[in-house]
Amino acid sequence: MLKILLSQVKEYKLPSIMTPVWMIGEVICEMITPVLMGKIIDDGINGGNMDYIIRTGILMLIVALIGFLFGTLGGFSGAKAAAGFAKNLRKAMFRNIQSFSFANIDKFSTSSLVTRLTTDVTNIQNSYMVILRMAVRAPMTLIIAVIMSLMIDAKMACIYLGAIGFLTVVILILMKNAAKYFREVFKKYDALNESVRENVSAIRIVKAYVREDHEISKFQKAAVNIYLTFVKAEGTVVTILPVMMGTVYACMILISWFGANRIVYGSLTTGGLMSLLAYCMNIMMSLIILSVIFVMITMSEASARRIVEVLTEETELHNPENPVMEVPDGRITFEQVDFSYNKTAEEPVLKQVCLDIHSGEMIGIIGGTGSAKSSLVNLISRLYDVSKGSVSVGGHDVREYDLDVLRKRVAVVLQTNILFSGTIYDNLRWGNPEATDEQCQEACRIACAEEFIRRIPEGYNKMISQGGTNVSGGQKQRLCIARALLRDPKVLILDDSTSAVDTATDAKIRDSFRNRMPEVTKLIIAQRISSVQDCDRIIVMEDGRVDGFDTHENLLRTNRIYQEIYESQTGANAEADFDSKERG
Repeated sequence: MLKILLSQVKEYKLPSIMTPVWMIGEVICEMITPVLMGKIIDDGINGGNMDYIIRTGILMLIVALIGFLFGTLGGFSGAKAAAGFAKNLRKAMFRNIQSFSFANIDKFSTSSLVTRLTTDVTNIQNSYMVILRMAVRAPMTLIIAVIMSLMIDAKMACIYLGAIGFLTVVILILMKNAAKYFREVFKKYDALNESVRENVSAIRIVKAYVREDHEISKFQKAAVNIYLTFVKAEGTVVTILPVMMGTVYACMILISWFGANRIVYGSLTTGGLMSLLAYCMNIMMSLIILSVIFVMITMSEASARRIVEVLTEETELHNPENPVMEVPDGRITFEQVDFSYNKTAEEPVLKQVCLDIHSGEMIGIIGGTGSAKSSLVNLISRLYDVSKGSVSVGGHDVREYDLDVLRKRVAVVLQTNILFSGTIYDNLRWGNPEATDEQCQEACRIACAEEFIRRIPEGYNKMISQGGTNVSGGQKQRLCIARALLRDPKVLILDDSTSAVDTATDAKIRDSFRNRMPEVTKLIIAQRISSVQDCDRIIVMEDGRVDGFDTHENLLRTNRIYQEIYESQTGANAEADFDSKERG
């Protein structure tokens, strides 16, 4: 885990190395000061030597300034190294997330990924700063202070050693108990972020159904869970401070008591006692800092594991060694295809699917909710891989293509229509960054979006708010279709992407596809019979199987499921209606 994390230090190795060096220099300067203080007392004040006091005082000032310089340099380089490390972690995580397949994304919730990119990385950043500075400074202070104390009076220094041993045992016991609470708390952060994300993204629905109180209650519950877990963790940790302070005062009393006796008997000087008391404070403060470091490391351990999970997650979709770099045409073939989202699932989502779609055909796909219509088309652009069988586009198995090439030629307009903040032109050029204004306008004409854009004073330069909240659902769908057309696709898939437009506009869009894009294979998933009945052929899905694949007329006469959908939407008897049309 450490190797994976530290590989992201990269260009910040030098400040990461120099920070401990500066800290060691600062510690050495601090440790010299008590010795000089003792000499001022013993050789200067007790000896009445004012020149010695002045010279030693100047030397102390110089040492303090050098220590200040080392500390400043250490703080600056440590901040640079920690912030740079966090930046690289976020960049590496985000880059890896972008390579995820839908199957990989299904493993992590959106809120969990947000927490890992923000809270978890911030924890690692803070811990890295502490490790570079304090984790070097505190042990060095402790070691040097003990050595200097032993040099002044070995018997008196044994008091320190006893205190160090006692506090080490206390810290380890308390940190072990606190660690389990810190591991729990970050999982609860995911629940909190999920509550916030859902509420903000669906705020209109919340207000429409007057569910503000419910959402507030749900958020409060998540916040209280975090609060209670942190109270347990922090309650365990804060026990360290009173124990440490009690130990510090006990050490000072013992040193003062035994030191005074040793001064009386002449085995210890007054300056030596002052130095021992100063080192006592240094040792105890080092132990307090070490306890804080243990807390930080304990908190960051859980964050580190969550970050490494994202960094080491490998996409389930890979390019072949010698990928096909061109999609010849829009032919689509499904051969004995089974598909499951979960490899351990007892029953596949798609079962024994066999289809042969000609290039340039307009294919309708219809079926009940949960019949696996979207799952079927997701395999064409290789958003998922089949569990069994094969899917071919243009005569090649989709697994033979370079992923970018395949997805540029198989354009998908998903059920969830997302627009980004920026102008209409900016959103359209997500489909093709190099598209000219004329190409954008032509795509909008095909998608029947130009008619509403003309009515907007700003036209194509109208600013779209994040998520497209300042345009209607139908307008958003048409802009998303136009964006997909700019990819110059061989296959165009509309996953229920005209559900928000009226039937007249829906018909215009299909006519436009048929007349202006005859060579492009069009697959239209829809809930309305009217959206697919004029397609060349229609796929009827039922429980993950292809129940029928024929023209509207033939399905109306022979397919029970299609007849039921037709009758439920039109109120007419399917066979009688078909017979009357034939006679007419």
